[in-house]
Amino acid sequence: MDRGSGFEAVFLDPVGQSVQQRWADAAMTVAFEDLPPVSAFPVIPGRRWGPGLWWSATTGRHVAAGSNAMRTQLMVLDRDPHVTGLAGRPVRVLWREKRGRVRSWVPQLFARYRDGTGLLADCPSHPDAGGERAVKAAEAVSEACEEIGWAYRRLPPLADVPAANLKWLAGYRHPRNAGRPGLTAAVLKEFARPRPLITGAEAAGDPIEVLPAVFHALWHGQLTTGLDTPLHERVLVGPPGWSGPGKTGSAE
Repeated sequence: MDRGSGFEAVFLDPVGQSVQQRWADAAMTVAFEDLPPVSAFPVIPGRRWGPGLWWSATTGRHVAAGSNAMRTQLMVLDRDPHVTGLAGRPVRVLWREKRGRVRSWVPQLFARYRDGTGLLADCPSHPDAGGERAVKAAEAVSEACEEIGWAYRRLPPLADVPAANLKWLAGYRHPRNAGRPGLTAAVLKEFARPRPLITGAEAAGDPIEVLPAVFHALWHGQLTTGLDTPLHERVLVGPPGWSGPGKTGSAE
């Protein structure tokens, strides 16, 4: 398992048995996005947020999440149209140091992309989280991923405002928020050109009924708006590809 001759992977098979396999073989044949965590997320006393589950709009299934920082990154990836699968801690990567000691690391997050490649990621709450061990593990796991054309990243925390906006939109990610048949089409028609959120919602019908459909469309990329400033009733909402979603105010 030395880094010169290859890495190995440990994961749970469909019946929950631990399997150890050559890393390159496992990456080619195992659907990590369908696997449960290879080990449980730790529960840290005193933390305000512990392990939980995130319902993925991409897969329609729950994904294990170990921290608030990880949940935020799951929200980001769940909105990415190139992502087809998500899993929490599905694989342990093993390697041997030059002195012969076996090392291992369990990345917090796995994402599968449409082209079949994968992303292993950790979601630190601050840049120095995990200390030197995390830094060395990141180097090793990055090398393992590069060997097979995948990627490993330590995903930086989102700023407070984008994270809050994303959390708000995530509350409307479920298909039920699209509303009655024909409502989404009416919403997209009213926002075919950029206009304030409340103006377009009122034009499409009763805002109480329409706004969940607007937020659902914003989550799924059918509409767009800027997320770097707080969402409010006058924020400009427009079609995908609109060049100025960061602007706010009246467009009429």
